[in-house]
Amino acid sequence: MKRILIAACAALAALVALRSARAATAQSTLTVNATVPAICIITPATLNFGTYDPVGVNAAPSANLDATATVTVACTKGSNYWLGLNTGANASGATRRMKANAADYLTYELYQDSGRTTVWGNTTGTAPAAVTAGTTGVITLTVYGRVAGGQTTTPSGAFTDTVQSTINF
Repeated sequence: MKRILIAACAALAALVALRSARAATAQSTLTVNATVPAICIITPATLNFGTYDPVGVNAAPSANLDATATVTVACTKGSNYWLGLNTGANASGATRRMKANAADYLTYELYQDSGRTTVWGNTTGTAPAAVTAGTTGVITLTVYGRVAGGQTTTPSGAFTDTVQSTINF
């Protein structure tokens, strides 16, 4: 019986020693990555001039009709971008025009500043200078529009145009 007890104790000691040998640890590293791309989106706006009075019923025929629109741009934080506006679907050369039907147009212009002195174009140098998206990545830009007064031969109608905005980042 003593031998059995000694053999059992020896077996138990061997089992504990084996278990201790297996309890060793090993370490490795897990690499974790993600990519945050530079992304920008534009929230479209509508620039509504309202009613243009070409003959001077409510204003002098030479009065300009001004309006503004706010364009919201959301970019990845810290992205540099600029927003260009083309001349529109009804342009004649560099002249922006709204169209009422096959042959009736009302000219207008889009500007970067409230004084309406700097035309908003679609290339570097004609679009506002590059902007850096701040801490939120959201920027609002004001587009200043003007229908020049004195377009006295413009017929009645609902005039529209579509201007493509392009964000370069």
